[in-house]
Amino acid sequence: MLYITKFVIHCVLLITLQDSDLEKDVEKVSEGFQSSWDRMWSRIFNWKEQFIEHLPELVLSILVFSICYIISVYVKKWIKKPLARVIKRASIRALVTNVASGIIVLIGLLISVSLLNLSDLLTGILAAGGIAGLAVALAFQGTLSNTFSGIFLSLNDIMNVGDWVVTNGYEGTIEEITLRNTKIREADNNIAIIPNKTIVESPFKNYALTPRIRTSIKCGVHYESDLRFVKKISIEAISARFPQLDYEHIEFHWLEFADSSINFQIRFWIEARANLTILEAKSEAIMIIKETFDKHQINIPFPIRTLEWADKPKDT
Repeated sequence: MLYITKFVIHCVLLITLQDSDLEKDVEKVSEGFQSSWDRMWSRIFNWKEQFIEHLPELVLSILVFSICYIISVYVKKWIKKPLARVIKRASIRALVTNVASGIIVLIGLLISVSLLNLSDLLTGILAAGGIAGLAVALAFQGTLSNTFSGIFLSLNDIMNVGDWVVTNGYEGTIEEITLRNTKIREADNNIAIIPNKTIVESPFKNYALTPRIRTSIKCGVHYESDLRFVKKISIEAISARFPQLDYEHIEFHWLEFADSSINFQIRFWIEARANLTILEAKSEAIMIIKETFDKHQINIPFPIRTLEWADKPKDT
């Protein structure tokens, strides 16, 4: 290798230089090149020896991190049933399992770094990460807001999976609450994905927050009907189908004299946690009122339009 190097350097100097001490210059350059070449291979062999020397620590650290990662995956399954007995809200259970899984992965990472004797490197990374974290926090304010809003929704008993909610123009059942957004399945089976920040900062209605709600239906009877009797049988029919608690009562009010009927409104309490239950209760109440009125021959009138024709003039 040295002879080849000397030959190449000699040719180059012959072309570029015209000096009586050409042989000395060639010797100096070749020696410098040979010294650099030797140092390069020395470092390569040194790295190779260090790699072989630290290979057990490297394999062990990879093995430890892999085991911790696998454990973190199975932890979610292992603690799901015990958490279900203690924590009823699915969103909080999901948050707890994700945090537990992340802690196990972090422990595995710290153990792997300590096995490789990279504590100084880790300290430097953490110091640089603090500065970078500030820049990232400023750049991702919206994402962080959604994350903290998701934690707020998970920890507070105001919204849970399975609840029927109305928010930001969407209405449906909550399918999932993540750290970033909330998925709502609407009545037409479409999925609406709403950022958590938008839900927290906007008014929303959750039917599940109150176990019992009051609903109402409107109807009308013929002018010839006995209004007090209509009121009595309507309250009895609704009360038999929808029992009221001690502090609840059914409200019945006559509203107006309409064109072809006297209209009334009846309000009653039902057990409901979803909008679908409210619709089912109204549908059932309408059928009960119609069956009760048919049984007592009470007429529910419908608008009638009378058309009159003038007498046809006689031909002259």
